[in-house]
Amino acid sequence: MKLLVTGGAGFIGTNFVLRWSRLHPEDELVVLDKLTYAGNRDNLAAVAEAVEFVEGDICDPATVRAAIQGCSHVVHFAAESHVDRSLYGGEEFLRTGVFGTYHLLEAAREAELERFVMISTDEVYGPVMEGHSRESDELRPSSPYAASKVAADRLAHSYFVTHRVPVVITRSSNNYGPYQHPEKQLPFFTTQALQDQPITVYGDGRATRDWLHVEDNCAGIEQVLRRGELGQVYNIGAGDERSILDNARLVLEELGKSDELLRFVDSQQIRPGHDLRYGVDSSRLRGLGWEPRIPVESGLRATIRWYAEHEDWWRAMKERSRSFFEQHYGKR
Repeated sequence: MKLLVTGGAGFIGTNFVLRWSRLHPEDELVVLDKLTYAGNRDNLAAVAEAVEFVEGDICDPATVRAAIQGCSHVVHFAAESHVDRSLYGGEEFLRTGVFGTYHLLEAAREAELERFVMISTDEVYGPVMEGHSRESDELRPSSPYAASKVAADRLAHSYFVTHRVPVVITRSSNNYGPYQHPEKQLPFFTTQALQDQPITVYGDGRATRDWLHVEDNCAGIEQVLRRGELGQVYNIGAGDERSILDNARLVLEELGKSDELLRFVDSQQIRPGHDLRYGVDSSRLRGLGWEPRIPVESGLRATIRWYAEHEDWWRAMKERSRSFFEQHYGKR
């Protein structure tokens, strides 16, 4: 098997590549990554000799056609992925998420692929105040980021229907784990606490998400890649709901820090349209034999410790995004 992994130097992509290399060393991996602020080639240092790395933009058709040549499978992670950044301007989200996905799908039409796995998100469903979203539910995105994912998700499906590109789609809940950029909730809380800096909590902190360890997500993606029905969508969620405030307090407890670091801000000022809850029904994927294996609290604590032990990594990533942190949090 030869896989093209787009966005393979980002958070979930990195973990997918490291896991696949560990479990399937006989397979060939090609990573295509633009190395934006969120990508880090050093993440893949441990498998550098086993992986072909292509630095390039999925919006460049020639780059995409060259990278996909000879591949049997594509796993498409590449996207702009931070809701807060999308509030300052959605153009880059649309360029990468929609037009980049279009160029990949066009290249896939010419390639002899067995699977094209489109990585989507539970945010496409919008807020779910009760119950859990099923794959057939209406898509009601709340942010420019989520809207760009809806467009890419449905574009990929259209290429299955119209051109018979062998597309399968995953929609996962909130991931956590090593190598996640420190602009995201858990690493942001952790790195702020490690620096004795304020931990910004949106609203009253009661907004909840279904927390899924990135290793469990990658296992779900593999199950869909190998056994998923072509043209189908698969939710991936652990069913472990926690609030923003739950996670903030867990970080402070694990690091031995005071609750005085908590700073509550008006969510409509810092993230207009902030969704209060997501939740997905993963019955379809569980029917393929997948189950989450990492308990949420122990997984969260292990992730907090990972950041405490990898200060050089997160400090470098934060420095690359200094202007965003200053713009978004500096005066609040």
